[in-house]
Amino acid sequence: MKSMKMLTAAIIAAFALPVFAQVASTPRIDERQAEQARRIEEGVRSGQITPKEARHLRRQQARIQRMENQAMADGRMSRRERIRIEHAQNKESLRIAKQSHNLHTASSSAAR
Repeated sequence: MKSMKMLTAAIIAAFALPVFAQVASTPRIDERQAEQARRIEEGVRSGQITPKEARHLRRQQARIQRMENQAMADGRMSRRERIRIEHAQNKESLRIAKQSHNLHTASSSAAR
């Protein structure tokens, strides 16, 4: 009876470990991606980011997501991969800020 419980627990653990590894893969990167997407959407809503600028920023966000997916393809992310992705996120964060604070607005683009 006791060995059956141990065997059952071992089987459950064997199937559960990969799931836990995927869930806790890259929370810091994922949170930052979500925050940057929120900033882009807020910029569009407020008119600080034009639709054309938003499309470009979203494409860059998708590129960073592909970088993360590729890095996690083997089930883990190396230090070098993490640094590369965080560097790309830093550059993108600056682009979002620049687009939000430039003189182009959605209303001035529509008037053209």
